[in-house]
Amino acid sequence: MTIDAPSETSSLVADDDGVFTLSFLLLPEYAMVSLLSAIEPLRIANRLAQRQVFRWQCLSENDALVTASNGMALQPCKNLHLVDRPRNLFVNASFHPEHHINEDTIQWLKRLQHKTGVIGALDTGCYLLARAKLLERRKVTLHWEALPAFKETYPQIEVTHELFEIDGHCITCAGGAAASDMVLYLITEYCGAELAKLVCDQLIKTGVRKPSDNQKMDWMKRMNIHHPKVLKALTLMSKNIEEPLSSKDIALVLCLSVRQLERLFNQYFKCSPSAYYLGLRLEQAKQLLADSSLSISEIAMASGFSSTAHFSRRYKECYGITASGYRLLIK
Repeated sequence: MTIDAPSETSSLVADDDGVFTLSFLLLPEYAMVSLLSAIEPLRIANRLAQRQVFRWQCLSENDALVTASNGMALQPCKNLHLVDRPRNLFVNASFHPEHHINEDTIQWLKRLQHKTGVIGALDTGCYLLARAKLLERRKVTLHWEALPAFKETYPQIEVTHELFEIDGHCITCAGGAAASDMVLYLITEYCGAELAKLVCDQLIKTGVRKPSDNQKMDWMKRMNIHHPKVLKALTLMSKNIEEPLSSKDIALVLCLSVRQLERLFNQYFKCSPSAYYLGLRLEQAKQLLADSSLSISEIAMASGFSSTAHFSRRYKECYGITASGYRLLIK
């Protein structure tokens, strides 16, 4: 089939033979679903194009197998220090990314920065790029669960909730199935929309999601709620965790009285708006305890609590364990 010429704004760099090689640097506990979601569309694109348009390779920091978060490991990867300079590199990480960062790899990335096409990340791979200071003045995205901790750790980096983010030569992706959307976008850019649609058909996928599509299922689908005022209230709460709104503030935005707002929450959730809001804030705090190295006091502030004592009391009431106790339990 005919393949369109690459867009002039494209960032991927082809090898000398015209094939685009995507290299995936795997950190321990990486998400295998992200890796395979990125590779499979490339494989299918080659088959449908009846020629090699893309190739891929997996890299590691040494010659050992890299175990994914599901406990499985693929065949040995190539040692990043023993291969030719990757032209298009994606760091693939998932759980505890900060535990798997070493200085040698950071220095390797810094040397690579000005000699490559794309340096990007899947899932929480942004942590390694941020430590290497490769995300300055770049807009990035990562998995929604890791967003709060990353924003607290690197407040100077602009973070979005997009499925994938393309900012010049930096391409980042939320991970999971969103990796296939990112790669399908690249296939569209480099090979044309016709081939991308055929790849979607092979994947039994109805189409390429836009970068701006929600990472998480929206409130209406997740909770089977259709009341517009309730949905807007939930959105307001989820977007204002660090500086919580009062019930009066929320009611004012919704053009309701506080009593009407309370009736709606009692109808749908069997609790008050403030109780539901507290649950959302404590849920984020729990994620920060698991996914960040922030102190308890920093997590308290990031979750909208004015004091560590108040946060600790509320956390234990909700989960039956102290915040510090939970952190010790999961480490």
